[in-house]
Amino acid sequence: MFEPTAPREAPIHPLALRLSGKAVLCVGAGAVSERRVNQMLEAGAQVTVIAPAAVPGIEELADAGRLTWLRRGYGPGDLEGMWLAHTATGDRELDARVSADAEGLRIWCVNASDHAASSAWTPAVARTGEGITVAVTAGGDPRRAAGLRNAIALAADTGLLPLRRRRAGTGSVALVGGGPGDPGLITVTGRRLLAAADVVVADRLGPRDLLKELDPSVRIIEVGKAPGDHLASQDEINAVLVREARAGNRVVRLKGGDPFVLGRGGEEAAHCRENGIAVEVVPGVTSAVSVPAAAGIPVTHRGVAAGFSMATGHDELTELPARPDHTLVLLMGVARLGRNTATLLGRGLRPDTPVAVIERGWTPDQRVTIDRLDSIAATAEAIGVANPAVVVIGDVVRLSPHAAGRLAPAVPAPGRQPLPVA
Repeated sequence: MFEPTAPREAPIHPLALRLSGKAVLCVGAGAVSERRVNQMLEAGAQVTVIAPAAVPGIEELADAGRLTWLRRGYGPGDLEGMWLAHTATGDRELDARVSADAEGLRIWCVNASDHAASSAWTPAVARTGEGITVAVTAGGDPRRAAGLRNAIALAADTGLLPLRRRRAGTGSVALVGGGPGDPGLITVTGRRLLAAADVVVADRLGPRDLLKELDPSVRIIEVGKAPGDHLASQDEINAVLVREARAGNRVVRLKGGDPFVLGRGGEEAAHCRENGIAVEVVPGVTSAVSVPAAAGIPVTHRGVAAGFSMATGHDELTELPARPDHTLVLLMGVARLGRNTATLLGRGLRPDTPVAVIERGWTPDQRVTIDRLDSIAATAEAIGVANPAVVVIGDVVRLSPHAAGRLAPAVPAPGRQPLPVA
């Protein structure tokens, strides 16, 4: 339990209660009581509510037989046999009487009208997927407690708290898409799984900075691939995932972009399942969309491009649309940039179609090169463009702030009106 103690108040003694099967009384049946009743029912308590009228939620619980509702006011003897009491009638005098009666019977009582007079407080509770419960009381201030609880829950979900558990004996694999490389672009689920991992099987293009934050006991197995330089073959990677999971480890396969977008995640998932290994797939932000965005290029834009196609630079482009109003995004396309642009020119794509090459997207040394379709290959070679890079072909490139002064504005597709471009 986390308790910021006010300097002039007596410190409290944090305590967790096991209420399963215990009798609990709630006096009052408004919105505050409804929240508390649900929490006590979740803990397995046998709840009695006393109030002449109740909010619909409490009525429904009573009708379902989940609690006992006495449709009357509070009276003498109502606390007999109770382990815990909660009073939230909205009447400060009545709440004070219930609290005083409970004190006389040595029953802990939460007084919602006056936390300073309460013998017990209800904390704001956060539960993590790791079986950890965090309770915050914040001196009885419910708003402050809820704010702190939410901050702690967020830190737990994003992997900022050290919640790794001891090895449980049954291993698993999570294929986590790490996004284009910026550590802030991994999903919350991916970040949490990474923080809980025993073993991380890492790609070259994943969010490498996150690896530096891992606990020193986490083993990192590098299997990154670069053109012409593979640290591990796909078969070797598949074998590593199965071997480590069978050893009881929680394995995170940290991949750049999205694991199912040109990432061979489908092959890895299938191999694990064929070998009896549980697999979780966590989507990531694909570089096909996010890297153009880093250069201010939307792959679709009303009145400019209604769709886009994605391929690797090694694919044949003869089957893809070749129109300025349909965006082409090529991954790993630097080596064959000249051949691919020649193919598109041969298919009738205008020579002045704009092209952007974004190198090292979302990193501090990102570079954006913009030119025409008929000259981009020569320009890229002259300035030494290199992978990792994403190539974007189409009129949407004109919308990039990097295109200002270099390209004419986008030409609207027939029948469409473009949005104003800032």
